[in-house]
Amino acid sequence: MLTVRRGNWIPYAAATVGFSGVWGAFSSLPTAKYGYPAEMIYAVWAVTMLVPAGVVLRGADMDRRPMAAAYGLAIGLTGAGGQLLLLRALSLGPAYLIFPIVALSPAVTVVLAFVLLRERMRRTAGLGVLLTLVAVVLLGYTPGGGTSATGGWMPLVGLVTLAWGVQALLLRRAAIVGIGDATSFAYMTMSGLLLVPFALLMTRGSQFGYPWQASALAGGTQLLNAIAALFLVMSLSRGKASLVVPVTSALSPVLTTLLSLAAYREVPSVIVALGIMLAIAGSALATTTEEAAP
Repeated sequence: MLTVRRGNWIPYAAATVGFSGVWGAFSSLPTAKYGYPAEMIYAVWAVTMLVPAGVVLRGADMDRRPMAAAYGLAIGLTGAGGQLLLLRALSLGPAYLIFPIVALSPAVTVVLAFVLLRERMRRTAGLGVLLTLVAVVLLGYTPGGGTSATGGWMPLVGLVTLAWGVQALLLRRAAIVGIGDATSFAYMTMSGLLLVPFALLMTRGSQFGYPWQASALAGGTQLLNAIAALFLVMSLSRGKASLVVPVTSALSPVLTTLLSLAAYREVPSVIVALGIMLAIAGSALATTTEEAAP
């Protein structure tokens, strides 16, 4: 009988938060300094995925079963496809409305994990997860004004939220059926690269004419994002999706906010500050009570 590795997910989740949090603090630099388009940043990210993929595949056997390919491609396409849909949505609607909605994707994972994977947790851990889900929404809040029609971008945002929630569930399910970290991440990398031509088409020919420093800066920041993705895969192969995803999704923007405060002297709003407190409290409650479980 195939069994998934249990326990010891917290160090990998901490690494996910670390790399993702630093990436979040500096990910906007290529666009801010050079006007680098988001679609090109996606393409750069897809290429940087090759670096951690090469590391994790060294000495590992690629699972060549059709089931592994099906899971791997589904995982990769829900993640990368969601990213492309998000780029399109951001071109149609306001970020201050879009990101709080997308931040609900961990809730999708939690619900699916309870229903489909029969994951259960202690009540105190469940309270911690609930607090982190609230924190994720608060941390995604960006002040904005006025009204915005939702006809064009709302369906896209809904698909992004669903896709990323399902991706995390598939990663956990892949581990349960015996698909290794290296195989899952390799297929994620391949899927991301397959969608690069679509990202470049979305730039409408504006991908040329940028200095090499723009691509280098994008490559450096997106490499952090790629490494974070690998550690997330490793976290989900060792811990419950209903715990790992809310905790990492809540703590990553906390680190981003703190680094932004130090680097850019940006003071968080009251709502974001409340999100930080809830994220820390909820994550501590979820992880400590679950680790204490027999």
